[in-house]
Amino acid sequence: MFATPAFAQSAGASAPGVAGQILGIAPLVLIFIAFYFLMIRPQQKRMKVLQTALANIKKNDTVVTAGGLVGKVTRVEDRHVEVEIAPNVRVRVVKATIAEVTPLGGKPAND
Repeated sequence: MFATPAFAQSAGASAPGVAGQILGIAPLVLIFIAFYFLMIRPQQKRMKVLQTALANIKKNDTVVTAGGLVGKVTRVEDRHVEVEIAPNVRVRVVKATIAEVTPLGGKPAND
C-alpha cells in the first residue's frame, strides 16, 4: 500500500555471496584494529612498566599514590609500603594503590 512494487523488490536484495559479507564486517574489524593500536596496546605497556616498578620498589624511593599523596618509602613489605609523607608522619599504603615510583636521585619534575 505505501511501498511501490519496485522498492519492495529491492529491499531484500543485498550484495551477493562472501564479498558482501566481508564488506559488511570490514568497518568493524578496522575499528577494532584502530582501538587496539591507539588505546589497548599503550595501556598494556604502561601497566607492565608500573608493575615492574612496584616489584622493584625499595627504601628511599619517592612514590605517588592514586589518592595524590607524595612521600618517601621507609619500609617495604610484601603487599604494603610504609611511606613518610611529612617529618615523623608515616602511613601504610597498599602497593596496588601506588600510581608512580621515582627512584632515589631521580630528576625533579620542574627541570
